[in-house]
Amino acid sequence: MDSQKPYAYRFSEGRYTVCIANRARVEEAIAALCRDLGIRSASVCGIGAVDEAVLRFYDPATKRYVDRRFEEQMEIAALTGNVSEMDGNVYLHLHATFGRADYTAVAGHLLSARINGAGEIFVTPFDAAAPRRYDPVTGLNIYDFR
Repeated sequence: MDSQKPYAYRFSEGRYTVCIANRARVEEAIAALCRDLGIRSASVCGIGAVDEAVLRFYDPATKRYVDRRFEEQMEIAALTGNVSEMDGNVYLHLHATFGRADYTAVAGHLLSARINGAGEIFVTPFDAAAPRRYDPVTGLNIYDFR
């Protein structure tokens, strides 16, 4: 793996198979890949293992996220989401389910996670851009297809 990048990849059949470096941040590696390769919109899915994660839960009544940090070895049972753009920058919207050592799971919007073991991600780019804008009614950054 290139020591300057938090990821390595192969491209085949319209999809990037991505290996995230051990101890790298999942969200930073995916965003860097997208910036480096000019990916403006894509779907993301993956598996792996982490030892630290911050999940968010959105409360529509307050229009705020509630964050919770987990510092333990966990399996990425499911990572899913998308890549879009907001204000000309890569915008990730990721959700994750993490399996714990006692076989329970925690899940939510992924703010950050650090790989401890493997990070195996698929990024499937789309042909069209997917811009976002802030929506004051929901308090969320939603697609802007106007």
